[in-house]
Amino acid sequence: MQDTARPTAHLVLGGARSGKSRHAEALVRAMPGPWIYVATAEARDDEMAERIARHRQERGPQWHTVEAPRALAEAIETAPEGAPVLVDCLTLWLTNVMLADEDVEAACRQLVETVASRRRPLVLVANEVGFGIVPDNALARRFRDHAGLLNQRLAAVVDEVILMVAGLPLTVKGPTQ
Repeated sequence: MQDTARPTAHLVLGGARSGKSRHAEALVRAMPGPWIYVATAEARDDEMAERIARHRQERGPQWHTVEAPRALAEAIETAPEGAPVLVDCLTLWLTNVMLADEDVEAACRQLVETVASRRRPLVLVANEVGFGIVPDNALARRFRDHAGLLNQRLAAVVDEVILMVAGLPLTVKGPTQ
C-alpha cells in the first residue's frame, strides 16, 4: 500500500532507446512545477556534448537543470521543497562514480537512503543491464553487478517500478493503470 504522506517515487528501467526518459518526463510533466531535471551525464566527447545539448533543448525552459555527475544524493536532498525531481540517469551516475574511483558501495548506500527518506515527488531513470551476456572483462562485470544491485535496492524503497519495453511501460511494482 502506498504511503499517502509521501509523494510517489518512481523507478523507470529499460534498455537503450526503450523510451525510459520520455516516459519519466511525462510522469513529471503530469505534476505541478517547477520541474527539476538532475542530469548525470558528463560530456567526455563531442558526440556526448551534442547529445546533452539536444536533450536540454528538447526539454525546454520550463525545466530547471541541475548537473550532478557524482553528487547525486546531495542534488536530490537540496531540490526545492515540493518540486518534482527527475534523475536521468542512474547508470551514467554509477559510471561516473566508478571511473572516479570513489567508494561505490558508500555512494549507492547514500543514494538509496536519500531516496527512501525523500518527501517530494521523484522519478529515477536507469538502464536494465542484466538481460545481456556476461561481460568478458572484470570492469564490465563489476559495473553490471553494481548496476543490478543498485536497481534492486532502489526498487525496494520506491513506490512504483516501471520497465520500458519498445516504448511501452510495464508496471512491475505499484498501482496498475
